[in-house]
Amino acid sequence: MQGVVKVYDAATGIGVILGDGDTGEVMLRPGSLEGSLFRMLRQGQRVVFDATEDNGTLVASNLRFGADGK
Repeated sequence: MQGVVKVYDAATGIGVILGDGDTGEVMLRPGSLEGSLFRMLRQGQRVVFDATEDNGTLVASNLRFGADGK
């Protein structure tokens, strides 16, 4: 999946990605950046990510740079 970072708080590790198309909002939780190249995210940054559903909420993981065209 792809999207744009709507908001991210580096202190808490919590944020929101606006997914492309009809995906809607995808949550970033503490630990979502583990295993990725990112140490923090900025508003408007394009990312590629995997999403899993947790109690009806989409949660992002495995974040990558959005410029890879996938």
